[in-house]
Order: sequence, then structure tokens, then C-alpha cells
Amino acid sequence: MSGKKVIISGGGTGGHIYPAIAIANALKKAYPDVEILFVGAKNRMEMQKVPLAGYRIVGLDIAGIQRSLSMQNLRFPIRLFKSLQEARNVIKDFAPNVCVGVGGYASGPTLFVAGRMGIPTLIQEQNSYAGITNKLLARKAKKICVAYPQMDKFFSQDKIVFTGNPVRSDILDISQKKLSALHHFGLKENKKTLLVIGGSLGARTINESIKKWIDRILDNDIQLIWQTGKTFFETAQKVVVEKRSEQIKVFDFINTMDLAYAASDVVISRAGALSISELCLVQKPCILVPSPNVSEDHQTKNAQVLVQNNAALMVADKDADAFLVGDAVDLLNDESLQNTLKNNIRKFAKPNAADEIVQEIVKIW
Repeated sequence: MSGKKVIISGGGTGGHIYPAIAIANALKKAYPDVEILFVGAKNRMEMQKVPLAGYRIVGLDIAGIQRSLSMQNLRFPIRLFKSLQEARNVIKDFAPNVCVGVGGYASGPTLFVAGRMGIPTLIQEQNSYAGITNKLLARKAKKICVAYPQMDKFFSQDKIVFTGNPVRSDILDISQKKLSALHHFGLKENKKTLLVIGGSLGARTINESIKKWIDRILDNDIQLIWQTGKTFFETAQKVVVEKRSEQIKVFDFINTMDLAYAASDVVISRAGALSISELCLVQKPCILVPSPNVSEDHQTKNAQVLVQNNAALMVADKDADAFLVGDAVDLLNDESLQNTLKNNIRKFAKPNAADEIVQEIVKIW
């Protein structure tokens, strides 16, 4: 297998980048001689995160279509044409044996050009509802690795492989980490702990709800690990100062997510594909608040798969102010429901996703 070359393309958010890096790491572990090149979008977070993981990346001049009326949309055809030319040059220079698309702006031009050039392509579809780009790319793709059942309504059944979404390796087993995790965050062993995460960029609706109802959390003697994202961080810090409470731990970003999960009894989270895959693996009772600001409302569709199987609770973004904190307090006080959600969510866990995707890559290179 020596001398093989693989392009991994996509990004834009942590939900695309971290699975891509997990696939690259699994490839390198199985085939140390493989050469990997990432293709991302200029000025997006993959241009920083991928080099930190030890991989080379080139950026395309591509951005998505804005959902609201925007002058940027007038530039989209020009940027798309330019990115297709850039992708062609990258592929011609690197000469990959296979191209892998993980979603995000750059994966469209890269996989489209690769397919036209006769290079085998593999799509890693992370959501329960396939986007327009992946449905178009699927026509040329050799394999489509999915994380949810019943994806044959979007893709040809003979191309689908149910692998799950790759996640960071440190969360694969947190069962023995609870005590050390609580000590790490300066929390007490005899109190219930709520973890609030809004994704790598934060979530204003969730943050505002926590801020408004913080007294209800404290009055129920609940400890809080609160990841706010950068824009809300200072506001949340002021809440901590005002309440003079050692039970609230605020972070703009949590690097030790394995310990955050391990310390928590209940999790409030957005319903991005990576977040849900992690929650399935750590088997935590959770309340999902799907972001309304994503294409085709795919976070709601992700969450509904778990809700319909009694594996999670869901609160709509528009209802968060009224119900989110109350539902979280109720769940923290209902161990029977917690156990039901734990038992059902574990059925969706796919701990070997990255290795299984590598097996599919090898079949087509």
C-alpha cells in the first residue's frame, strides 16, 4: 500500500474538521506511508486547525450562499468558477489515488473536479438529512459513508456504508474519569452537574436562556459547566461575578471535552452531527436544541432521529427561553428518565467509525 495519496476536503466548522482529522489519523495509523493533503476554504477555521494536527492544507477561494439577501451572493458564481480551477490545479499537482469529502464549502468543488478527472471519490455524510451538494456529488462517488439509517432516500443503496461519524479518540472511554473530571473543573462529587455546549462557535439562544434562568439552576444546587463561545464569554463571566458562585464554571471553548462529558450528569447541546455522535458514544442524557441557522434545517432532523427512539429530549430554539432550563432541571431530578435515555442513545454509538471509513477508502484506491 506504500505510496498512496489521499485528499481530504471540507471544513468550515468543527463538526466537519474534527471527523476529517480523525479519518486522517486512522489512515496514518493503518498505513504510515500514505500521503495526505487537506483542501479547505480560505479564511475558515480548518486553515488553522488542520496544521495544528500535523497535516498540510491548501485553501480554495470558496464560500457558501448566504441565506439572507447579501451582496456576497453576487460573487458566488465567480468564486465557484475560481475554486473549480484551483481544485483542478491542486488535484493535478498532487495526483491523489482517492478524494474524500467530509462536507463544508471546499468539498463540493474538490470532489466535483476529482469525479470529472476519473479519480475515485468517497463522501462522508454526517447528517441524517443529506444536503444538496452531497446529493449531486453522490452520482460520481464510489462509496458514501453515513451515520444514520434509512439514507437510501438520498443515495443509491449499493453505495451506502453505515459507519457512523468519526470522533476524537479521547472520548471513546470516559467511564473511569468522573472523579478526576470533577476535580479538574473544581466541582464537588455530591452535586448534580449540567454541561452546556453550543458548538465551537457558541449558541446565543442557549446562552441567553442559561443567563436568564441561572437562579433556577443555583436554587436546585446544580453545578454548571458552561461553554459559551467567544462572543458571549465576557457576559457569562459577569454572571459568575454577580452570583459569587463557585458552582458555575465558564469557558469560551473547552479543550478537554472528555473530562467535560465525564463530569456531567446531563448535557444541553446543539444537534450538529459531531455533537450527536459524541453524545451517543459518551452515553449522556441530553437535551438537544437544534440551530435554526443551518441549511435544510438538518439539525432538527438529526435530533428527531434520537427523539423518536426515546434516546434524547429536544427543545426548539424558539422555545428555549421558556422551557430549556426547566426541562434540564427536571431531567437532572429524574434518574429513571436519565437511565432510559442512556440505554437508548448507546444503541446509536459507532466507536470504530474512523477505522471503518479507512477500510472503505482502501477498497477504492
